Amino acid sequence: MTLLGIIGGQELIIILLIVLVLFGAKKIPELMRSFGKGVKEFKDGMNGVQDPEKNATTDSSKTEKTE
Repeated sequence: MTLLGIIGGQELIIILLIVLVLFGAKKIPELMRSFGKGVKEFKDGMNGVQDPEKNATTDSSKTEKTE
C-alpha cells in the first residue's frame, strides 16, 4: 500500500485525465470490463492452484456423469 501513499489526489486526477485523452470516453468502459474479466480469471486460476483436490473431484464427477 506504499504506492497509494506516494500517489496523491492531484496525481491521480492527472493520470485519469491522461487515460481519458489517450483512450477516449467510449473506450474506457470496455477497458475496465476487460480488466475485470482478467482479474476474475486470475482469481479463479489461483483458487484452482490452492485447492487442486477439490477441482480434481469435481472434474472426475463431471466425466462420470457424461459417460
